[in-house]
Order: sequence, then C-alpha cells, then structure tokens
Amino acid sequence: MIIQTGMRTDIPAFYTPWFLNRLREGYVCTRNPYNPTMVTRYELTPEVVDLIAFCTKNPHPMLAHLEELALFGQYWFVTITPYGPEIEPNVPAMEAVMEDFRKISDRLGKECVAWRYDPIFIGDVYTSDRHIQEFTRIADGLAGYTDTCVISFIDLYQKVRRNFPEVNPVRREDRIDLGRAFAEIASSCGMRLKACGEGRELEPYGVDCGGCMTRDVYERALGRRLIVPRKKKKSQREICGCLLGNDIGAYDTCGHLCRYCYANADTHRVEENMRRHDPASPLLVGHLTADDVVHPAEQKSWIDPQISLFDSAL
Repeated sequence: MIIQTGMRTDIPAFYTPWFLNRLREGYVCTRNPYNPTMVTRYELTPEVVDLIAFCTKNPHPMLAHLEELALFGQYWFVTITPYGPEIEPNVPAMEAVMEDFRKISDRLGKECVAWRYDPIFIGDVYTSDRHIQEFTRIADGLAGYTDTCVISFIDLYQKVRRNFPEVNPVRREDRIDLGRAFAEIASSCGMRLKACGEGRELEPYGVDCGGCMTRDVYERALGRRLIVPRKKKKSQREICGCLLGNDIGAYDTCGHLCRYCYANADTHRVEENMRRHDPASPLLVGHLTADDVVHPAEQKSWIDPQISLFDSAL
C-alpha cells in the first residue's frame, strides 16, 4: 500500500522528529478530520507499506535521515515556486529548495522525485510573463534531476477565499498560454509536464492530464508492478487517476502559512495545533483519549510478487 504524508500538511518541513519516531515504533495514528473521535492506526512496516509519498516545500529537515527510510519505497513531490514571503511567509528560499531537490535525486534517482509548480495565480506582481521567466529558471536548474513537472492553477476553495481574498481565478486563455509555454520549456529540459486536477483542457498542448500520483508513477519509483485493490483505483476526484487515500497528516498544522493554502483554516488554529504537537505521540496533534475509537487500517502489500518492471522489459 501507499502511505501519503502531504495532502493535509508538510511533515518533512515541520514534523520530521515525529515522523521518525513513528517509523521507529512501527505505527502511526490519524484522526478522521470529519469525525475526530474515529482514529485509524496504520502499521509502518515494509511488509505492508510499499512506498511513502511526501509532498513538501522544504525537504531539508528529512535529508539527514533518508537512511531510516531505506526499507520503504519513496516518492517526493517538491513544490518550488517563485512567490515571495508576502505569499509564502515561511517557505525557504527557492535556490535552497532546488539544492535539496538535487540531493534527493542524487540519492534516490530522478524517477523518485517530481517538481511541483503550483498553485499558479496571476496578479500585478506575478504576471504570465514572470511565471514563464521563473518557470524557465527553475526548470533549467532541475534539468537532469527529474523527468516530471506538475502544475495546477489556483482553486478558490472557501479557505482560500477567506485567507487570500484578492486572488482571482486564472482565465482560460491564460491557462492555455501558460500550459503551452510550460510544456515546451519542460520538454526542452527533459521533463514531462503534468496537470493536476485540471481536466483535459491542456492535453492538446502536450500536457499529460492523466494524474500525478498514479499507480504508474509509484511503479516506476519502485521498479515493481503494483496490484492496487479495486476500491483504491478511483481517485477522490473524478478528473484524475491519482491514489490519494491513507494520509497520515492533519489539517490546520502547516506552518508555511501560504496565503493560497486549502488545508489551513486560519493562522491561530495552526499555531494552537502546533503547540499541541508532541513528537512522542502517535497522533500528529495531541494524544489519544478515552473517547477515541481506534481501528486498524486494512493493509497489505500491493507489490506483484510475480514480476518486476525490469523483468517485463527484458
């Protein structure tokens, strides 16, 4: 199975000690965000966890501990964007994240790391021309270290509208122009451009619209075929083929405090949850209580024991 760590928060950036403790103890617990007394326990052992997927804007705290992850397959989605601290208050400098990206690629291989350039919004400072200029600069810096770049345009969820009220949706003509330009730039740097959650709109312009966290992506990282249970094949969103379940994070815990974030409701709630974080707890926030109902997740390896991707290529 695949364990996701980054759909709700940024674990490498802010919770690396906690995550390493969970690996050492061999399990983790996560609350249902819609029914908090319902808690799922995941075993964190290579017998049932085939791959751990990370989504982060700052992988640096985890880099010194990659050996502790060596028993598991890994896939890293690293977001690198040109936004300043007025948009991303606590994200490290772009050049530093690019350097860490290259280190991950050197350690794991370029098939195990993807660059995310998202979400894209357009304004007086971050114009279409500036996006093309900055995208080119980052792509040049990552050429040879990944074969995948993922883009998406800002979605105006309720939390986004509240925390970033001046932002506007990106017009269709701008999405087309940027998608076409990015696809050409990415291709020139040896990358395939993928669109996340954008339907098929950019497909005629050379953009892969089939999903970014798909079975194929994880199979390439593992070098093994996966037999995904039927109930896991369907994405949470109808417009892509991604495997998005089994996330061990929690909402309202990401200290980056990006204006466009869909996972944080407000700064005060994030600050309170981060104060309640205990690196020794099986939960990311707080501790288990007598009212909690803990149930074990259904877990088993998805790796096909019969054949590897390398065998099939012979």
